[in-house]
Amino acid sequence: MSDFWLYFKLGLEHVLDWQAYDHILFLIALVISYSFSSWKKVLYLASTFTLGHTISLMLSAYGIVNVDTKYVEALIAISILITALFNLFTAKKKENKNALLLYITTVFFGIIHGLGFSTYFKMIASGMENKFLLLLEFTLGIEAAQIIVVLSVLVFTFIFLKVLKVNRRDWILVISAIVIGILLPILQETLMQLW
Repeated sequence: MSDFWLYFKLGLEHVLDWQAYDHILFLIALVISYSFSSWKKVLYLASTFTLGHTISLMLSAYGIVNVDTKYVEALIAISILITALFNLFTAKKKENKNALLLYITTVFFGIIHGLGFSTYFKMIASGMENKFLLLLEFTLGIEAAQIIVVLSVLVFTFIFLKVLKVNRRDWILVISAIVIGILLPILQETLMQLW
């Protein structure tokens, strides 16, 4: 049981680590347009993202997929940019009508972000006989961390929209622009590493 908490904590801390804030930026961009009334959809999105992670971590842990991290890091930054830009262009809309496309895209971006974790995960899984159990424990930690992040975003959204009476469209535009602003140096750095 102590191993469970060890790997759960590693998954939790890996997402909540401020040095790996690209994961948090993606989650913010993914859910900033939602409110507490859509909490189930937000949790489904976070879980869909985790599903994508889990797929790529499993494929990587068993040696089926092996990718160069410099390409993955660039794709992670691009996925965050696409998500934030989508918010900028759709901020006026009440809600995304094409849920299937949203979930498919979220799984795909989860796969990309999971590949970013794959080197770290392979390091902690090396020499382990039961990688699947380790993956499950680690993934539960990731999911718990993502729930913390998305619930925090929902709380801040509630405070700004309901208490401080900030316009929903403005809130989405400002937060998405902040995400892009934080992301641009990361994107530039990752793209420079490709050349």
